[in-house]
Amino acid sequence: MRLILALVALILAGRAEAQDRALLQLDWIPTGEHAAYFAGAQRGIWRELGIDLSLTRGFGSGDTVSKLAGGAAQFGVADIGALMVARARQNVPVTAVMQLYTHSPHSLFVLRSSGITNFRQLEGRRISITPGNSHRLYFPEVMRRAGGNADSITWVNMDASAMAPLLIQRRVDAAPFFAIHHFYQNRMAQRAGQEIVALPFVETGFAIYSTALVVPDALAQSNPDLVRRFVQGAIRSFEWARDNPVEACRLHVARNPEVEQVDCEGSLAAVMTYVFTDHARQTGFGRWDAERLGFTWRNVAESQQIDPASVQPASFITTRFLP
Repeated sequence: MRLILALVALILAGRAEAQDRALLQLDWIPTGEHAAYFAGAQRGIWRELGIDLSLTRGFGSGDTVSKLAGGAAQFGVADIGALMVARARQNVPVTAVMQLYTHSPHSLFVLRSSGITNFRQLEGRRISITPGNSHRLYFPEVMRRAGGNADSITWVNMDASAMAPLLIQRRVDAAPFFAIHHFYQNRMAQRAGQEIVALPFVETGFAIYSTALVVPDALAQSNPDLVRRFVQGAIRSFEWARDNPVEACRLHVARNPEVEQVDCEGSLAAVMTYVFTDHARQTGFGRWDAERLGFTWRNVAESQQIDPASVQPASFITTRFLP
């Protein structure tokens, strides 16, 4: 019996030592948008798949892609547009392995008291912006689709942290945000006696892919089993967070106490409307539709003055790690 117990202990110890350590680099600060990752890690979903996963905040999708290319992290959360630009311009060896947001959350926030209800009514207005913000790059196409004149806009450069306060103070007429951040930004506006309304870009038919999971090409080639297990863990984490949003946010807030539970729940609920969609059900969770992928690349390329024909859209992605 002692020999059997000793053998069992050795087997369990071996399994514990077999955990692959990996770092997931987020695209931004860990708001409720990222609750599925933190909840999955807290529940041991990746650990069950043999991965000891750590998470760290990001500083924008472009920075995340660069850090993965430099070997600073094994996995990343990034806008596929940033990945496309990095690969097309600098041949950065990073590839998308799973699509999360099936259409972009890009939107402009306006105050209900402004009377602005559509994009054409933004003509001649002042819109805040941060340097390199993709909202400004995509905005001309959105206005064209809405029948408005993008050249009439006055863009006001500022720090990201100032955009919502200055909108609430009516010092600008609109501010660019992902629609998933509406819940907690609107709570701030309500405290000031205002209400924020989102004008999503997708309402004009501007349906492009957005946030994806990305990995360095070197890792995909050297350890495909690790990448496959990581993707499996991401799928399980998102499905569990979808079905258990309150508990997912409780686990997220435990790791990120600066996030309020109510704000987390509002952001997470919004995120799920971009992940579990009719489009995802048609293509398969995490997969790409060739037409939307091509449309995404054309708009990203044209906004960055890149010839869309110079790179094939399929070169930015791989489906080999998806179930």
